[in-house]
Amino acid sequence: MRTYHCFWLLFWAGQPHQSFSTPLSERTSGFPEKEKVLVLSGNSRQDLHRSKRSWMWNQFFLLEEYTGTDYQYVGKLHSDQDKGDGSLKYILSGDGAGDLFIINENTGDIQATKRLDREEKPVYILRAQAVNRKTGRPVEPESEFIIKIHDINDNEPMFTKDVYNASIPEMSDVGTFVVQVTATDADDPTYGNSAKVVYSILQGQPYFSVESETGIIKTALLNMDRENREQYQVVIQAKDMGGQMGGLSGTTTVNITLTDVNDNPPRFPQSTYQFRAPESTPLDSPVGRIKANDADVDENAEIEYSITEGDGYDMFGITTDKDTQEGIITVKKALDFESKNLYILKVEATNTHVDPRFLYLGPFKDSATVRIQVEDVDEPPMFSRPAYIMEVKEDVPLNSIIGTVTAQDPDAAKNPVKYSVDRHTDMDRVFNINSGNGSIFTSKPLDRETLLWHNITVIAAEINNPKQSSRVPVFIKVLDVNDNAPEFAMFYETFVCENAKAEQLIQTLSAVDKDDSYNGHQFSFSLAPEAASSSNFTLQDNRDNTAGIFTRKTRYNRHETSTYFLPVVISDNDYPIQSSTETVTIRVCACDHRGKMLSCNAEALVHPTGLSTGALIAILLCIIILLVTVVLFAALRRQRKKEPLIISKEDIRDNIVSYNDEGGGEEDTQAFDIGTLRNPEAIDDNKLRRDIVPETLFIPRRTATARDNTDVRDFINQRLKENDTDPTAPPYDSLATYAYEGNGSVAESLSSLESVTTDGDQDYDYLSDWGPRFKKLADMYGPMDSDKDS
Repeated sequence: MRTYHCFWLLFWAGQPHQSFSTPLSERTSGFPEKEKVLVLSGNSRQDLHRSKRSWMWNQFFLLEEYTGTDYQYVGKLHSDQDKGDGSLKYILSGDGAGDLFIINENTGDIQATKRLDREEKPVYILRAQAVNRKTGRPVEPESEFIIKIHDINDNEPMFTKDVYNASIPEMSDVGTFVVQVTATDADDPTYGNSAKVVYSILQGQPYFSVESETGIIKTALLNMDRENREQYQVVIQAKDMGGQMGGLSGTTTVNITLTDVNDNPPRFPQSTYQFRAPESTPLDSPVGRIKANDADVDENAEIEYSITEGDGYDMFGITTDKDTQEGIITVKKALDFESKNLYILKVEATNTHVDPRFLYLGPFKDSATVRIQVEDVDEPPMFSRPAYIMEVKEDVPLNSIIGTVTAQDPDAAKNPVKYSVDRHTDMDRVFNINSGNGSIFTSKPLDRETLLWHNITVIAAEINNPKQSSRVPVFIKVLDVNDNAPEFAMFYETFVCENAKAEQLIQTLSAVDKDDSYNGHQFSFSLAPEAASSSNFTLQDNRDNTAGIFTRKTRYNRHETSTYFLPVVISDNDYPIQSSTETVTIRVCACDHRGKMLSCNAEALVHPTGLSTGALIAILLCIIILLVTVVLFAALRRQRKKEPLIISKEDIRDNIVSYNDEGGGEEDTQAFDIGTLRNPEAIDDNKLRRDIVPETLFIPRRTATARDNTDVRDFINQRLKENDTDPTAPPYDSLATYAYEGNGSVAESLSSLESVTTDGDQDYDYLSDWGPRFKKLADMYGPMDSDKDS
């Protein structure tokens, strides 16, 4: 027979802080009257059996935001295997077990240790189990139950924005949509009215209203005018609990701006405007500004101005300043006080963007009268023409009048005018002008071939007010006269062969003329009278401005006459006739049978313009040879070495190092030669030292040379004594030989190496007598002896 064991979950109603449980099929709102027990089968947690005393539970409710000082009691676990002897232990696991929810393992009582917030976590799933305290084995299957947090109204509605911004056109109808505000409540919307939000308007009546359920804000007043008031601030409240008393609320601010519409026509602040304009006002210059006021803004306030009528309709124009919306009146034609001094205009201002909805308010334009008074000014003289063109022949006599300019004062006073030439345009002073009547005359000769056009500027100024002046350009064209004789088009130098035949053409001539010919030049050619009968050549005029030179005889001899000079007379057919004599140079040359030139006289072919190519090559060769010689000589001198005085197998050459010589290093053996020490008599007394640069030329004193068999040591000592007694010898102490080191210096080593090996060799007491600069050294070395003594 199978045995069933039950595991009960009991919730007690007798505690001060109640908890609630709900069956699967319904939801309770009050406290349970009976103890609710969750019974599970001992074999399967899915086999549910109803107890005789109660029904099954699997879901419980617990109030959130508990404010008591003690732990909040949740319920009690109990197993029918519990005999009350403490052999069983109750275990709780799942969401918040051990931290948020604790259980008494002996009694099975469950408590909540912290305040619970449904908005943070609305549901906790826990598992309960009863185990044997000694063995730890479960005596009941694990049972799962759910704790739901019962919501209370602890959250006020929150708007999605702290501040809303909206705009609507002015003059909108009542009920026009403005904006919708939204508030949310964190409380449970499925339980009670804690999350049910109702909207109301706290500030903004009577201009706007809000729908209580949707939060839509609409206009509530007709014909709201932006020009009267542009900004509105509306405060909206959202209250939960369906707006009942005790509900929580939140507010938000809505800034509403009325946008402009074109509901205002432009209006001139005055009906008449008056301006003054000097008659010298340049074209397109402003005369004055007018402005029509428009209460609208932006494109609704854009105005276009126009001149509709008036006696100055074609004299003035008007444009709109896009930045200031002003009408700018400008001059279209030149003003003249003497002709008309008053203009009356009618100006109209019109909106460019008209809204048809507001045409009933009247025409969206306005007009005003503009009076412009022209003022008289002292104007400069005015020439009768904007420019003058004059012509003059190049052979005109000096001081001849070539034309006249005229200018007069346009003012009513008609002040007298004086004329002058702007010398910046006539630097050579070729022309002059009569200051009284404006007649221009020449002051220097003219030459068309040098300059065809002269462009000068004439100045006309009032005598009473020289600052009032004007200028006019004068273009003077110099007309040509036949004053230039024709000449050859080029320099002609030709040749004739020695074997030439009579009547043979050797050269064709052409000519040019600097003068201008309207009908074309017609030149005639002829030989000069002195050469016409005695010349060896003839000239034939081709009547086409060319001529040919022909031989008169057969054969020419270049050894008898190498060059012929043929004078040719060239004449033109203009008036007066001009002629010139040009010379053609003809050389006699040797030619082959086809008439090709082979050679002429050297004097005729070579011009003394410079050296020949052969001479230049010879000079270059001489320069190259000279450079090569210098280079070889320098190389030989560098390679030349001094032969030793003694040549022996036992000869050992050591370097004598000069520390102020950065020469060839160890390989430089020319500085000193130890062979000299072995043969003292071979020393050249007049030879200066090569390792240093002597400051003055001084011949050192030499003692008698030692014997040939003198030892090297004696020789060195002898030379050392000579240098010690020589006041002109430099302090040169770098001489060293490796063959002999001597007996050492009397002063011994000057090196500081090994100076620390002895302590009592040096006495530094004298350092304290050298002054304060050596006090540091005296302190360092002086006290050492005293320390030792102590």
